[in-house]
Amino acid sequence: MDEKIQKVLARAGFGSRREMEEWIRQGRVKINGNVATIGDRVGTADALLVDGKKVNPNSATVQMQRVLLYNKPEDEICSRKDPEGRPSVYDRLPRITHGRWVAIGRLDINTSGLLLFTTDGELANRLMHPSSNIDREYAVRVMGEVSEEVLKNLLKGVEIDGHLCRFTDVQYYAGEGANRWYHVVLMEGRNREVRKLWESQGIRVSRLKRVRYGPIFIPSKIKRGEFYELPRDEMALLYKAVDLPLNTKPRKIVPTRR
Repeated sequence: MDEKIQKVLARAGFGSRREMEEWIRQGRVKINGNVATIGDRVGTADALLVDGKKVNPNSATVQMQRVLLYNKPEDEICSRKDPEGRPSVYDRLPRITHGRWVAIGRLDINTSGLLLFTTDGELANRLMHPSSNIDREYAVRVMGEVSEEVLKNLLKGVEIDGHLCRFTDVQYYAGEGANRWYHVVLMEGRNREVRKLWESQGIRVSRLKRVRYGPIFIPSKIKRGEFYELPRDEMALLYKAVDLPLNTKPRKIVPTRR
């Protein structure tokens, strides 16, 4: 059965569907010698090339499904390359023979905490898509007066950059004065949304850390700059959350410190 090219390439581990659509626009993908366009479909009998290299559409159905959890430090970017030479979250990830690591969502340079990577682009696409309703939880240290009215506004919603943004939950966690911590939950991950929501109420965020993505929490044993490969039972939670089958068992990787 023919499938859209971006879906086949994502499942083969080249990247998320959104990334693959950009590759197609850039002319990096060909089908039977012709430059592919968005919406083209490919079957097992077609000759599929990416950057001039042959890709077997059939192999995309049997790729190794793997997920890494990385505890991102501040001052690392989520891009693969940076003209300014800043360290990237990809620098210390283990090398893989086929496909590549795809980030499930992003964190800005000043945000630390849980960042997931996978070799399965379809899993990444599902987990990031708003229709999947995957929530994200953050620990946030704030400076400013957090009144009941502020909390109501954050839960009701504030228009930011043309979008209605809101937390689905806000809970006081610990601390006093300028060292008060809250845990907040979002259903989407727009750029700097947590910071912008607090700033809309005149409150400054001094520390921000993601502690959960969907059913996966960051373990206390994984220090900043370390990663570990999710065991099969934890991977199953992610696949179940977006109604995808888990086919293969990932091999173990020893947690590595930067």
